[in-house]
Amino acid sequence: MEPAHRALLRKFRLQLSDQLLVSDAIVPFLYQEEVLTDAQVEEVESQVTNKQKNLKLLDLLPNCGPRAFQTFLQALQDFSWIRDLLVLELQTAPGPGPTDHCRLPDSVLQKVPSDRELSRLASRLGTEWEAVLMDLGLSAEALYRCRSDHSQNTQSAVLAGLVQWRRSKGKQATVERLLQSLRAAGVHPSVLEDVLL
Repeated sequence: MEPAHRALLRKFRLQLSDQLLVSDAIVPFLYQEEVLTDAQVEEVESQVTNKQKNLKLLDLLPNCGPRAFQTFLQALQDFSWIRDLLVLELQTAPGPGPTDHCRLPDSVLQKVPSDRELSRLASRLGTEWEAVLMDLGLSAEALYRCRSDHSQNTQSAVLAGLVQWRRSKGKQATVERLLQSLRAAGVHPSVLEDVLL
């Protein structure tokens, strides 16, 4: 999710948490469009009150990939006044500049990511995780092994693939190389920036 979209959700957090009914249409739509995972849907639905469900969804959305905000706007069809407010605010807000610009310093780009950083990235990748791993050079067989060894937990499968990539490439397994594969799979650089900064 782009920084401007994150800021917008933060700015209207209380208003959104008071007015939305996420269980009826929003969460099912986000799940259908593969923005939310099974585990994330369960996290939202396990909350007791509607406001808590809304707040949990607003906590999860910024880490659901580059399509999350636009898909969230589509899911607001029953809440058109809120959607219109968010769209109007976006149009009147000053532009941040290029949307695909990476803010990571060279020292970070050249380092090999740690286990913790790879784990945080694994938790933020959505359905594009397989494309990222394939672009990093994992074979279809290795990808299948990660998927089957961790069939109950996608985050563990992604982490296993990322660790395997780092182990096989050694010092060439840099943040910069990871960023290239994320971009190739259509993942916005802000996902990696959130993990590292």
